[in-house]
Amino acid sequence: MKNSILFLIAILFAGLVHGQQLPSKQQQEVQQTVIKVFQALSDRDSLALKRYCTPDVTFYEYGQVWNTDTLIRKAITLNTSADFVRTNTFEFIQTESDKTSAWVTYRLNSVIVKESKSTDIEWLETVVLVKQRRQWKVKHLHSTLIRRV
Repeated sequence: MKNSILFLIAILFAGLVHGQQLPSKQQQEVQQTVIKVFQALSDRDSLALKRYCTPDVTFYEYGQVWNTDTLIRKAITLNTSADFVRTNTFEFIQTESDKTSAWVTYRLNSVIVKESKSTDIEWLETVVLVKQRRQWKVKHLHSTLIRRV
């Protein structure tokens, strides 16, 4: 009886593992571009941010439409805290792509330390990317705030 139960559990587990597809190389490249955009924000690196975005990128944040200059001003220029640290964690929900365009949905959790205060923020986001000169770039990013603690 024990062997039968263990066998059944093993079959169910194997089915679950098999059901989770690994992202393709192209999907991983798309996801890495999204990660690099947020790493640029974490590093307060406006040049890197621009490298991973199209010149006409739009960010839909807090009911407003921002361009790169707005994001740089709000997230980098005005952020002068000496102890600033931002750590990002992604849970990719879906990544779709073809030869020249892609879209990604994910949950983003950021822990931000600033002026000795830690804030934990969660968003649900969708990003549209385009391929320019063999590199994925963010064209649109829509962000929905889920929780701020």
